[in-house]
Amino acid sequence: MWKDPIVEEVRRIRDECAAKFNNDLAAICRDLREKEKRSGRKVVSFPQKRIDKSSRVAEGRSDWETKE
Repeated sequence: MWKDPIVEEVRRIRDECAAKFNNDLAAICRDLREKEKRSGRKVVSFPQKRIDKSSRVAEGRSDWETKE
C-alpha cells in the first residue's frame, strides 16, 4: 500500500506532540496558544455561524437532516 509522505510526517509530529504532553489535549492547546502568541503573527478569529433553528422546525426537519 502506498503511503503519502506528507501525511506520514503530519502523523509523526502529531504523535510526538501528544506524547510530549501525555495525550492531554488541554495542555497541547495551551502550548499551541503560547506558540501562537510568541510567533508575532496576526491571528484572526471569526465568530461562530448561527443556525436559525426555527426555520428547520417550521420545515419539519431536525438539525441533522439535510434539505433535498
